[in-house]
Amino acid sequence: MGASLQADGMSRTVAVENAEGTGPFVFVCDHASNFLPPPYDRSLGITQTDKTAHIAWDPGALGVALGLSQRLDSPLVHSGVSRLVIDCNREEDRADLIPSLSETTPIAGNRNLSASEIAFRLDLAHRPFHEAIDKVINQRLDRGLPTAVVSIHSFTPVYKGDARPWEIGLISDRDRRLADPVLSELRRRGDLTVGDNEPYAPSDGVYYTIRRHGEDRQLPCLMIEIRNDEVKTAEEESRWSEMLAPMLAHAAGATLGSAKGSAHA
Repeated sequence: MGASLQADGMSRTVAVENAEGTGPFVFVCDHASNFLPPPYDRSLGITQTDKTAHIAWDPGALGVALGLSQRLDSPLVHSGVSRLVIDCNREEDRADLIPSLSETTPIAGNRNLSASEIAFRLDLAHRPFHEAIDKVINQRLDRGLPTAVVSIHSFTPVYKGDARPWEIGLISDRDRRLADPVLSELRRRGDLTVGDNEPYAPSDGVYYTIRRHGEDRQLPCLMIEIRNDEVKTAEEESRWSEMLAPMLAHAAGATLGSAKGSAHA
C-alpha cells in the first residue's frame, strides 16, 4: 500500500514552527492534522464524516499550540498526518500504533497489515516526528536554553457514551513540576472543571511523546488536554492560548533553574 504514496504527501508529515524561539518551551502537537496522504485517503474504509471527526485528529489543538508558540516565543513541532495512518503518540510496538478500531469506528484498511506496511508508516510520519522533536531539543540544550516540553491535545465531550465534565485536563506522571502550579492556577479561576490525570492518565498508554522527550530526558514536562467543544473557532483557540500562556510561563520560571536535561538522550 505505502509504495504508491506520492512525494508531496511525504513533505507534509511533520512541521517545525518558530524553531529558533528562545522561550522556555518546546511545544508538540501529535494529533494536529487529519491529512490522509494517498493512498490512505481512499484505502482506510472510512466516511468523509470520519475524516473530519475526532478519531482522525485533535480538532483545535494545533490552533492552541500555535498561539502558545507565538506568545511564549517557543518552538512547536507538529505532525502533518492523521493518527488513522499512524499514531505518533504510541510506542512503535503498541497494538494501537495503527488503530483498526477508533472508539467505536472500525478502520478496515488498518487490519492485518504486513510488517513492511507498518515499517513504511513508521518511516513516513512517526519517526520523522520524533526525530524533529529530538533535533529541536538537542539544539536548544546545546545553546544552553532552559527547556520544558509541553504537548497539546483535545478530547471529545462524550466518549463511548460517557460524558466528560472537564473543560481541561492536565496529564502528568512522576514529574509534577509544571502540572502542580498550572493546576493550582486553573482551579483558582473558579470557572473551570479541571482534571488531574483526567480524562486520561499515563496508565492509559497516551503518554509516550511526553515521557520520551520530557521525563526520560529529565526535562519538566506536561500534557494538556482541552475539550474540543471549547476550541471550535480560532477565537476560542486564541482565548485558551492567552489563558494558558502566563500560567505556563510562571510554572517554567519556578522550575527551570534546576532543570539540566540530557543533551542527546
